[in-house]
Amino acid sequence: GSQRVSSVIYDKARQLLASGAIGELNLVEAWWDRNSAIGAWQYSVPPDASPSNIDWDTYLGSAPKRPFEPVRLFRWRNYQDYGTGVAGDLYVHLFTGIHYVMDSNGPNRIMSTGGLYYWNDGRDVPDLMLGMYDYPDTKAHKAFHLSIRLNFEAGGGDGSGFRFIGTEGVLDLAVGGALVLKRKPKDTEPGHTAGTFSKATAEEILRDYRGKISKATAEEILRDYRGKYPAQRPSADGMRANTEQRWVLPPGYTEQYAHHENFINAIRSRKAVIEDSTFGLRAAGPALLSNVSHFTRQTMHWDPETMV
Repeated sequence: GSQRVSSVIYDKARQLLASGAIGELNLVEAWWDRNSAIGAWQYSVPPDASPSNIDWDTYLGSAPKRPFEPVRLFRWRNYQDYGTGVAGDLYVHLFTGIHYVMDSNGPNRIMSTGGLYYWNDGRDVPDLMLGMYDYPDTKAHKAFHLSIRLNFEAGGGDGSGFRFIGTEGVLDLAVGGALVLKRKPKDTEPGHTAGTFSKATAEEILRDYRGKISKATAEEILRDYRGKYPAQRPSADGMRANTEQRWVLPPGYTEQYAHHENFINAIRSRKAVIEDSTFGLRAAGPALLSNVSHFTRQTMHWDPETMV
């Protein structure tokens, strides 16, 4: 997930949101779907795995002691004793992208649910999780909400992405793919439901309504209304044109290469990087608190500024 902070497509999304391209953002949707055994962490266990060539006690460390089980070593993500499940593996990548694009430090309220529905292979972590997050008002952005879906049994196949939803448009960002800005003009005049009332009441509503709209629209309504009792004013609402703009990664460009290039250049120059330890903790904190919320069935509170 770190490569997203180095990606030109995420940088473009950041610029568009900062410029007000979608108006005032109120909701972000993020998802990650997988539909394979490897995607669900069923990694191969070598046939020669044994206590004679694996230091099992060192691996267990402070985890509960138990007899040698190679599956717990090679598929460690499946167990709470050694890993942090889907939230620790993949939520943190989503938070990284969102926090960079939004210039955000993170949520202050965290709610999570989910369960184990398909990969019943001995694991004790969910294979499907849902999260809801409240982001507070900051200097960088207004308060907004985030919903996350992570599904290891997605029948439609693999996929991941973000939707930034605002009052004036929607920005779709596909992981490793295109950035699409969609805008649809709003109604400039109020609607009505005069046709759901009696004729006398409807005419009274239309008389009052006529004073709130343009003369041309009012005349159109009254012409159409003759004996028809329209439920809504006739208009071109359904024909209002959507506008769409699209950006794609340059030919040959990869986010992974850009990430490693930035990393190596930062080491050589000693210049500060965007995703430092503080940025990383602000992505990992709410991800791991999602686990706590899931297993305790409680709402978690977190201070993204002080990170406690």
